[in-house]
Amino acid sequence: MDGQTHRTPPAHPGSQTGPRRVLPYSRLTVIGMGSWGTALAATAARAGCETRIWGRRADLVQRLTDTGENPDHLPGIPLPDGLRAFSDLAQALDGTEAVLLVTPSHTLREIARALRPHLPAGVPIALCCKGIERGTGYLLSHVIEEELPGHPVGALSGPTFARETALGHPTAATVAFPFRHNDRISPEQAPATRLAMTMQTDAFRPYVSDDLVGVEVGGAVKNVIAIACGMMTGAGFAENTRAALITRGMDEMKFLAEALGGRRETVTGLAGAGDLTLTCSSTTSRNMALGTQLGRGLPRAECFDGKPVVVEGEVNAVSVVDLARRLGVRMPICEAVHAVLHEAAPLTQTFQQLWAAPIEGEPRALDLFLHPAEGDPA
Repeated sequence: MDGQTHRTPPAHPGSQTGPRRVLPYSRLTVIGMGSWGTALAATAARAGCETRIWGRRADLVQRLTDTGENPDHLPGIPLPDGLRAFSDLAQALDGTEAVLLVTPSHTLREIARALRPHLPAGVPIALCCKGIERGTGYLLSHVIEEELPGHPVGALSGPTFARETALGHPTAATVAFPFRHNDRISPEQAPATRLAMTMQTDAFRPYVSDDLVGVEVGGAVKNVIAIACGMMTGAGFAENTRAALITRGMDEMKFLAEALGGRRETVTGLAGAGDLTLTCSSTTSRNMALGTQLGRGLPRAECFDGKPVVVEGEVNAVSVVDLARRLGVRMPICEAVHAVLHEAAPLTQTFQQLWAAPIEGEPRALDLFLHPAEGDPA
């Protein structure tokens, strides 16, 4: 399933035009040598793109070069021939036509500033990290727009575990960039379309979106909801509870996306419902794993055997809740996770309060908010 598959698709049944030839990018740079960055670099290389990957650690770069695998993050998985690793940003970015940024969200601004002197003009940048910047409340695309003006900014997101992607398991994801006027007239020239074609293999199937806000919100919020699902699973609850949290968590995604100008429809797609379902269903997800350990009563310092594991949802619980409060968006599940993680709230009692909250109508058009009756009926 590693063959190059840059082929022109047939016209959509509803299309008024014939097939359009999309020109993939010929040289791509991945910034970040963790498991997801390595998996994406491997995917691009298998698709036939000249691919470079950059990492901070020269020792890891050398080991990847010498052994053809990433022993720290994807041990035992051979990487494609031709994938080149660098610890020097200038070398990694020399002549690149597109960049995938795959770094932790809290380091994004720092990395963007480091890229600035070396990035070729106008090169599109796709964010493959998920979150909202703490303090500013900015979506990560806004951070890049501030630090690297003049570059089209988008995102690649979806239900994707790195190891499965690197092994070539069938995987789908969304590539989202805002569509300008010219992009709608000639969509085959749009950055989202060209990047999707660049990444497509027999196993990796990208879909194209113009709703960057919806995709980013889905990616940020799903990590927080996954911690909630883990907490309830660890506390001994089962499938009913998790299904309720996933479904109502998706509603919280929709409200926040819509408040920021995104579309509710996007949240029901790969970058929303798809990613949420995956992340909330397996302890392969660090967010789900953290919640599960906390739900069992393990102190935070002892989770992951005491190792300093970065969990994006733990950071994003603060930024998501702060932003929702500023916008007046109710996100009770995210609030509960925030309270447990950052306000020392008791886990079981905090989540019990979700089930004791006033009864609401599920569709927004049904405007109900019913408090339980107090005292005995007359």
